[in-house]
Amino acid sequence: MADRKIKWGIVGLGNIASQFASDLLFIDDAELTAVASRDISKAELFAEKFGALRMYNSYDLLFEDSEVEIIYIATPHNSHAELSIKALEKGKHVICEKPMSLSYNDAERMIEASKKNNRFFMEAFWTRFIPSIQDILQKLNNGIIGDVNYIKADFAFHGSETENKRLFDKELGGGALFDIGVYPLFLSYILLGNPKEIIAKAIKHKNDIDLQTSMLLQYESAQSVLHASIVSESDMKASIRGSKGRIELNSPWFVADGYSLFINDEKEASFTLPTLGKGYSHEIMECHNCIRNNQIESKLWSHQNSLDLSKIVEEIKKEIKLPF
Repeated sequence: MADRKIKWGIVGLGNIASQFASDLLFIDDAELTAVASRDISKAELFAEKFGALRMYNSYDLLFEDSEVEIIYIATPHNSHAELSIKALEKGKHVICEKPMSLSYNDAERMIEASKKNNRFFMEAFWTRFIPSIQDILQKLNNGIIGDVNYIKADFAFHGSETENKRLFDKELGGGALFDIGVYPLFLSYILLGNPKEIIAKAIKHKNDIDLQTSMLLQYESAQSVLHASIVSESDMKASIRGSKGRIELNSPWFVADGYSLFINDEKEASFTLPTLGKGYSHEIMECHNCIRNNQIESKLWSHQNSLDLSKIVEEIKKEIKLPF
């Protein structure tokens, strides 16, 4: 069975979908069977570039394609829930680009559709599967820096309303929190779990989306200081500190090709752990592993993990009064 290619469809053919499709080419047992865009010329160009066998000008037509087994949903945030649910109801496995939805209620509906239709579903948190994060989690579980008591992480860049229209579009779920703030929140969550308290402050656009948001997550004996911005730059490093030392992830930390380990403020070692391709390849391999083993969720990034993170984001959304 492992020799059989798993047949993919891609819905929404923007920049992230192009990066994903590029990484799909690294996976020997993957086939890009079909792609869909509401602009058929865009679908034709995408199909030609990445070797897709078929192209559609309708998402529904792709969902009806009997050969497609799993669909990668890379449309704007506001459409994730409905498209994921529709694909699951058509019997497709689904990996949906993060954030999986703009509300916790929608996240619950998506998970319920996966269970009801007995189809694999995963939020596409690619960072969870890259080698650096996998290695760090193992070392932290072995207590290499003692008890983690402080995390500092940010994701920030200078976006343009003319060049990055989606980022600033309220109707599409734009803004810093949902587009990139979920990354530092993810890091805090996988290392420390659900916080006891969240404090968040934002600077808003005239249309009420957040241009930048700073977040403090309070735990029993730890804190995470996190930041996201689409109007200013940062070094995009992440620091994980414990009672015995610290780990510094290379920039950009969310796709780090390695990290440095410090014990008692002395540099102990540097580790180089490059990704395969851009890094989406690792989550693709996880999807294949789950499908071949008849799992409807990943053990590394489970349904509950996505729900937990969605609930954290929901609390911040309410605190900074986002309109979604």
